[in-house]
Amino acid sequence: MTDGSARRSAAIARQGEAMQEFMARAVLFQDAVARSVGLNGTDLQAVGLLMSSGPATPGELAARTGLTAGGAVTAMIDRLERAGYVTRTRDDADRRRVIVTANPEPVLAGVGPVYARVAQRWNEYLATLTDEQIEFAGDLLAEAAEINREQIEALRGTGRG
Repeated sequence: MTDGSARRSAAIARQGEAMQEFMARAVLFQDAVARSVGLNGTDLQAVGLLMSSGPATPGELAARTGLTAGGAVTAMIDRLERAGYVTRTRDDADRRRVIVTANPEPVLAGVGPVYARVAQRWNEYLATLTDEQIEFAGDLLAEAAEINREQIEALRGTGRG
């Protein structure tokens, strides 16, 4: 093995270790954020999905989170509603349908300061990088997110992955 290929192999191995560490810490961070406002990780992810992807029926929310459409998603919506993070309304077009909508203000009041601290710290680090490094990092993270999305779909048996 040449020095160049050994260096590349070592760099690839290090990248794999770093990604594994990053993903584990991201999950633990999200859980800690959720617990700081009296929720569990899935609850926080669900309200985040409602904020980013818009209102949903309980069934749609179950599909987004991977929960079963029955009691688990209803209990989650109940917890989020009690916390003031979501509201349930009847669909104007079909009164049998329930629509769950995020209430961003209380969510941001609860978890916003934590994410603001992380954003500040991250922006301080990004300021030390060149434009090319930032662009590369953005591409790398976007590709990692896409690979994760594909694998989530594959594991749930719904997708293209």
